[in-house]
Amino acid sequence: MNNNLDISVVVPLYNEVESIAELTEWIGRVMEEHGFSYEVIMVDDGSDDGSWEKLNELTQLNNCIKGIRFNRNYGKSAALNTGFKFASGEVVITMDADLQDSPDEIPELYQLVMKNNYDLVSGWKKKRHDPISKTIPSKFFNFVTGKISGIKLHDFNCGLKAYRNSVIKSIYVYGEMHRYIPVIAKWNGFNQIGEKVVEHRARKYGKTKFGFQRFITGFLDLASITFVSKFRKKPMHFFGTLGSLSFIAGFFIVLWLIGEKLYFLWYIKATLHRDVVDQPLFYIALVALIVGVQLFLAGFLAEMYTMQNARKEDYIMIEKIGL
Repeated sequence: MNNNLDISVVVPLYNEVESIAELTEWIGRVMEEHGFSYEVIMVDDGSDDGSWEKLNELTQLNNCIKGIRFNRNYGKSAALNTGFKFASGEVVITMDADLQDSPDEIPELYQLVMKNNYDLVSGWKKKRHDPISKTIPSKFFNFVTGKISGIKLHDFNCGLKAYRNSVIKSIYVYGEMHRYIPVIAKWNGFNQIGEKVVEHRARKYGKTKFGFQRFITGFLDLASITFVSKFRKKPMHFFGTLGSLSFIAGFFIVLWLIGEKLYFLWYIKATLHRDVVDQPLFYIALVALIVGVQLFLAGFLAEMYTMQNARKEDYIMIEKIGL
């Protein structure tokens, strides 16, 4: 593996046989024009349309093109994370394989990292060639993510990003967390995060692989990564506070019910007043507290288990080229 490369371009792909030849040729042309030493690592995420066979042909023509093939579709996060493992360039560029990201942006992204000392530069597709059904939810998604994370980016989900090599070697991307790489990077101590307006091209081949469901799961992922990142090393700060508040609230509710019962017995002599355990408020409060705490605790433990074991997971690569 060459450790002196200027740029590694990591490209996840899934059923993009029509576009990968044009994309790799375009990347190569840009690299040669600017005198960059480079590699293109294309990660085939279980394609079944002949993408891997086409990639084999391309590697014969250009030894800078390298390939990794999964035995099935694991998702974009898995493809990126695997590509990051093999990337050796000082700057790592990620882009999608559908030609909607322009390789002409690579030189400026490289300069922003190397000369402006950014750890990560995210593309901003200011002018998008997408239907309103995607653009409106995307703007809302980016607004909420920015508010929660404190990172001022307009487009968290843009596939075109540039990273300092130390960043991609220090983070782990799993599940569907590729949307939140800037957030993950920040919480790993990489605070120099910038943004660059990039060209967003209309899709030339095929159709998008993402639907509206990704926006729903996206917010769930954001809640998950926010929670785990803040509390995985100090869970008692969260659960101790929650447990104390729950206990105090439950204690005072029960105390009030008992006090009310005793008041009626001693002062009003209302022997027909209901027992404490006969009142719906007692059971509603008790059930809500127990179920709420148990569910939250179960979710936290499950997420912690995932984080602990996800790093041990090796995606099954059935073939590699040039690596």
